[in-house]
Amino acid sequence: MSDRLEIRVLPPGSRFAAQVRFWVNGEDIVEEAVDEGGRGPYAADMLPAGRPSPLRATGEARRLELGEPDCTGGCCGFLTVVVQRFGEIVQWSDWEAPDAAHAPTPHPPPELHFDAGQYDAEVARAEANPWWQVHP
Repeated sequence: MSDRLEIRVLPPGSRFAAQVRFWVNGEDIVEEAVDEGGRGPYAADMLPAGRPSPLRATGEARRLELGEPDCTGGCCGFLTVVVQRFGEIVQWSDWEAPDAAHAPTPHPPPELHFDAGQYDAEVARAEANPWWQVHP
């Protein structure tokens, strides 16, 4: 059975610009790995206007930063994952998690396998709705 990805963009707050959160199988993986005070990557970086998202999976493996603790990734490390497509499967593997002293669990998330069609559709949906780029 494949894992299921949902990409959510959180509105900007007092400290940070709009950020992306990743829900896998109904769980916020950023919150699970870096704690409630952590944040996801900025939406402008993960869903850039006029360019493909780095979330798009190809046959070439690449490491992405998906989150960081409240104290910042420069202090305690980032939540990162290697994203790669293998035919009709998109794999997230080789996780690196922030320092265990600053995260609720000392272990990174498990390897995840997404149906490429569902994954591609979710990334395209997130790219197509850049509401967070609108400034009043």
